Amino acid sequence: MYWKTLAAFGLLAACGCTGLSWSPSTWTAFRPLAARSQSPEDGESAETLATELETPMIGDRVSVTGLNVIVLEGVGLVTGLDGTGSDPPPSVYREKMLEEMRRRNIKDPNSILRSPNTALVVVRAYLPPLVRKGERFDVEVRVPGDSETTSLNGGWLMATFLAEQALVPGEGVLEGHVYAQASGPVLISTGEGDEASLAGVLRRGRVLGGGVSLKERDLALHLRSDYVSFRNAMQIADQIGKRFFGYNAYGLREPLADAKTNKRIELKVLPRYKDNYPRYLQVIRHMAFQESDVARGVRLARLKDQLAVPETSRTAALELEAIGPEAIPVLKTGLKSPSLEVRFHTASALAYLGDAAGIPALAEAAREEPAFRVFAFAAMAAVESAEANMALRELLNGTSAETRYGALRALTTLDPNDPFIRGEKLNDEFMLHVLDVEGEPMIHLTRRLKAEVAVFGADQRFRTPLAVQAGSRVWVNARAGDDTVTLSRFAVGQLDQRRTVSTRVADVIRAAAELGATYPDIAQMLVQAEKQHNLPGRIELDALPRAGRVYERPEVSGGEALVRSQARIGNRGQTPNLFGSDDGGGESADGAEAETEADNE
Repeated sequence: MYWKTLAAFGLLAACGCTGLSWSPSTWTAFRPLAARSQSPEDGESAETLATELETPMIGDRVSVTGLNVIVLEGVGLVTGLDGTGSDPPPSVYREKMLEEMRRRNIKDPNSILRSPNTALVVVRAYLPPLVRKGERFDVEVRVPGDSETTSLNGGWLMATFLAEQALVPGEGVLEGHVYAQASGPVLISTGEGDEASLAGVLRRGRVLGGGVSLKERDLALHLRSDYVSFRNAMQIADQIGKRFFGYNAYGLREPLADAKTNKRIELKVLPRYKDNYPRYLQVIRHMAFQESDVARGVRLARLKDQLAVPETSRTAALELEAIGPEAIPVLKTGLKSPSLEVRFHTASALAYLGDAAGIPALAEAAREEPAFRVFAFAAMAAVESAEANMALRELLNGTSAETRYGALRALTTLDPNDPFIRGEKLNDEFMLHVLDVEGEPMIHLTRRLKAEVAVFGADQRFRTPLAVQAGSRVWVNARAGDDTVTLSRFAVGQLDQRRTVSTRVADVIRAAAELGATYPDIAQMLVQAEKQHNLPGRIELDALPRAGRVYERPEVSGGEALVRSQARIGNRGQTPNLFGSDDGGGESADGAEAETEADNE
């Protein structure tokens, strides 16, 4: 059976003697013996070996577990309401709340529930993948439908345990493991409208970063049924461990993949990918299951050609990134491409390999193309280099709110203590970033993931006259022409407090926080000021770049740019967790369906 294989290699040698040049296309008819999954004795003929080149990939043999969000629920108590709460009617929620209050030895719990300044709420959260113990995430609160509570505005969610819930017919709602605890100020919508349209909005809200995980979640790879074996599991873990590894407390190298059974491989995330674990999974999917040095050399040559083609550049860049530092010279050839798409995919792979050569291309992609933006920022945040820092600083001066705030989020990930963007923690609750940048004055507020106020333009000042509130107890006033603002706090049973500061927006925010204003109170104050035209610029809410946008590929023909085809860049589930949504979106995060093509009709 081997003579045919030997004859085939003899033919190759003869071709070499006659001066035939070697190229990737020459090799497409051959597959190295070391890259095959079976031996000739297993039934695979030499003719078959001589017509196969496809390198078997890990992604073809495994699926990923641990990517789902875990839905958590609990019953909580919101306090600090200004007479908008109510006594909850008899229900399973009230019974659970009373049981929890008695467990905590709270005296006369029924009198607390009857207060018009408290409200019973249902708390829900989505525990994200790869969460670490102590990490924070958002929680949602809502008033049960039969409650007479009219508004949660100004309320504070008391400490609430969150657990898995299951509805069992005949047994009611059963509670599973406790995964998290939640507390904090409730942020409700600041939308406009009459009382009827706002009634539902005022009865629900969100506590930004209010959830604290009590457990840790990890990822795992599971071999598909037709590949289950200890040999395959060990081989996959070994391949991943050679490419991705860390060091223990003794300085010894530790692989980040560990085969636990014949079908389960536990996976840890390389720190460089911690803010974009979907990218990490895509790279692992594009790693070779087995491959000889000769086969890798052939594949590198083929990938160099594929990298130059926009339609195949993404997959080629991922495969090259999966190969590792050996592929950097090949990747750098893509930086010279006239195609922004090729340069972007090339630069992204280089960034995760720790090479800053592609930073200008990533900055260009973030600035010019919305479809690439979210991934470009995540890649720049992964490169600890001065080039990345300076490029992101420059993007803070742009015109797009999404680009400006995306650059800030990436910079705070690179180095939260960078004096240029370092924020102040106010009331140990929310961050204030005052940025001395050029461009149109803008204030950015968040309603997801973290409580944060970003003031773009350090010298922004309120226009007078000014009359707004920061919550229900802090009043902010200035007469026409005043160059100072007076803040007053009035509360029953407490001494009145006052602060007088300049009209600078940042100074007013700090003074309001000193008087006890929470993040929702500050957001309310700023939104009111914008509606009354008291701000020099605009307010943006959650101007976050998104995955899954469509990129239109240009084609130059006859001197005119024509649209040839479209590519959807990623999907919602592949949003880097640097910007990720907290409910997972229900889409693939491991790269199984990363990009779809659609001809432009």
